[in-house]
Amino acid sequence: MKIAVTGCNGRVGRRVTLWALKKDHSVVGVDHILAEDAEFRDNPAFSFVQADLKDFDEALRAFEGCDGIIQLASVSHPMDWKVNTHNSNVVITWNVLRAAAELGIVRIAQASSVNVLRGVFSTEPHFEYFPIDESHPCLPDEPYGLSKLIAETQADTIVRRYPSMRVASIRLHWSVPTRTRAFRQNTERARGDLWSYVQEDASADAFVRAVSVDTDKWLAHERFFIVAPQIAAREDWLELKQRYFPDVTIRSGWKENGAKGFFDCSKAEQLLGWVHQDYA
Repeated sequence: MKIAVTGCNGRVGRRVTLWALKKDHSVVGVDHILAEDAEFRDNPAFSFVQADLKDFDEALRAFEGCDGIIQLASVSHPMDWKVNTHNSNVVITWNVLRAAAELGIVRIAQASSVNVLRGVFSTEPHFEYFPIDESHPCLPDEPYGLSKLIAETQADTIVRRYPSMRVASIRLHWSVPTRTRAFRQNTERARGDLWSYVQEDASADAFVRAVSVDTDKWLAHERFFIVAPQIAAREDWLELKQRYFPDVTIRSGWKENGAKGFFDCSKAEQLLGWVHQDYA
C-alpha cells in the first residue's frame, strides 16, 4: 500500500513513517522540509514531497497516486491560545480530507487528540465518567482541542458526501518512548491528562492499522481513543480518582481494578485489532 504521511518530520510522524515502512508499505512523506537526521530518508520505499498543506492545490499534488493518507500535520499545542493553532489545524485537516475525496483516496487516518475532552490544556479538567470511551461528551475550552473536534466534524461531513470513504480519527494521548518517560512527579499538575500516555510505536501501529486493516467491521467515520491501559504514576487509578475526582461516576460493569486506567480503548481493539504494547 502506498501511504502518505503528513507531518513526517514530527515526533509522531517519524514513528508512523518507520512503522509503515516496517510493515512493508511504501511511504510518501509530506512536510515543509525533510529533516537531515530522518532515519528513513534513504529507504528506497520512502519518497518525499515538500508541501504547505494550508494550500489546497499543494495538498492535491502531494497525494497523487496514494492509496491512503495518515494526517499528522498540525500545530500540536494551543501556542498563544488565540488563533494560529485553531486556524492552521482546521484548514489543514479540511484540505487533506477534501483532497482525498477529489483524488478518490478512501482510507484516511487523522490525528485527533484526547484533548477533545476538557483536559490538560483547559482552565479546569472536567470528566463525566470513568473509564472514558468514545461516547464521552467533548467540551474543550481551548483552541487546540477545538481544532481537533472540528476535524472530527469535518470527517463526519466528508463521508456523508463521499460514502465510500473510511476515516479514522485517532484520539491520541501523549506519545512517548517508554512508560518510565511518562511518569509525572507532580500528580496534581498531571491530573488534566489523567496520568496517561501511549507508547510511541503502539500509537504508530494504530495509525497504520486505521488505513490498512479490513474495513468490514466499520464504515464511514469512527473515533478511537488510543491510550495505554495503565497509567504512568506510582499510585493506582482508583487512589488518584478518589483524591482528585471523587464525584466522577465509574461506569456500570467496569471492574474496579487498580491496575486499570482512565480510558476504555476496547473499540480500537474490536474494530482495528489494536492492543497497546510497550514496545521499548
